[in-house]
Amino acid sequence: MVVIAVALTLSFITFFLLNVAIDPAQAVAGEEAEALEIEQVRQQYGFDRPILIRYFEWFKAVLTGDLGISYYWNKPVGSLLLERAPETITLALMSVMVTIFIAIPLGICAAINPNSVIDRMCLGVAVSFQAIPNFWLGLVMIIIFSVTFPIFPVSGDKTYFHFILPSIVLGASSVPPVMRLMRTGLLDVMEADYIRTARSNGFFGWKLILNHAMRNALLPVVSVLAVQLGHKFGGSVITESVFSINGLGRLALESILGADIPTVQILVFVFAFTFLILNLLADILNAYLDPRLR
Repeated sequence: MVVIAVALTLSFITFFLLNVAIDPAQAVAGEEAEALEIEQVRQQYGFDRPILIRYFEWFKAVLTGDLGISYYWNKPVGSLLLERAPETITLALMSVMVTIFIAIPLGICAAINPNSVIDRMCLGVAVSFQAIPNFWLGLVMIIIFSVTFPIFPVSGDKTYFHFILPSIVLGASSVPPVMRLMRTGLLDVMEADYIRTARSNGFFGWKLILNHAMRNALLPVVSVLAVQLGHKFGGSVITESVFSINGLGRLALESILGADIPTVQILVFVFAFTFLILNLLADILNAYLDPRLR
């Protein structure tokens, strides 16, 4: 119920702000339309009616599967989403995999060697990922791995090979929070009584971590990974633009620049609802991993 309430609130706020910031009649008529033409469009499409009535009509249409017609592309918004969604889903999932492969080993190494040179090095690597802007890292990787050493494609989304560089760029920004939570979670778990019992039975190092400590230490990491995956869906605008990936992020940018209100409304709603669902799934997974939460 909370997820539904939040989604409804976000949809209304988005609808209200977009219709206040942009004149929908002007967007449909075009930038060069005269005042009389704009007024005719306003009456024809019902933009002169109260915004609350228009919102409920829009939301009722969304519930029936009618997402509206794009002002910019002049085609159904639903078909635009179906065309662009696979690229963003692929990019988001691959970028989270990059985050996992980098952040979790760094967190484990830092936890095994707390307050040591290795610990500081792992933290330094994580912080450096956070400090580098996505667009700068993307351009540098294109210059190195696509121009100087032509290993990966410069841009596009035809094959999974095209997603390697953008996945690294998008996944790098999520390394610091995941790494720190992994480190903190392991340090807390390593003080537990059952870990001392495992040590007395001859378990040390990576064997102790993987067989005994990892499951409980992953609880906070699961939650933050769900949040980061939600961020990837809505925060891929820059990365998709740099690498010319025709996903939802680039669609959002093009829709904003083109004052395409129906498409922007649906995209914000989809991004927000996806974020809420992923958080709900993370809570369910945490309850599965930790019987105490059940």
